Amino acid sequence: MADRVPTDGGGGLGQNPFVSLDAAGLPRAPAPAGAAPRPAPAEPRNRGRVDITRETGGRGGKTVTVVGGFVGIGLPEKEQLAKRMRAACGCGGTVKDGRIEIQGDQREAVARILEEAGFRPVFAGG
Repeated sequence: MADRVPTDGGGGLGQNPFVSLDAAGLPRAPAPAGAAPRPAPAEPRNRGRVDITRETGGRGGKTVTVVGGFVGIGLPEKEQLAKRMRAACGCGGTVKDGRIEIQGDQREAVARILEEAGFRPVFAGG
């Protein structure tokens, strides 16, 4: 019968060829060509106040979180924000009449996402 190789984890693999290597005295790698130094992270910019309201009227008793009052923001960015809100809340939503509507009472999660985007969310109404 042939010799068996132990599988219990005992015994090393033999001599490590890299044990005697030392990085002392080696030159540093050059910076990649065309790479600019990274600027320090900037403070979040204030993109203005947005109102977060909870509405139920005209929706068959269903609650909807509405974000409105955007200034200087286009439809594509509103759609991106709505997409992030839908993903974070795990519910549906849309951009309608310049406002973002998210299904359910999701005001806290929506406010967090707006703060991350640089807006100043304010809870308005009921």
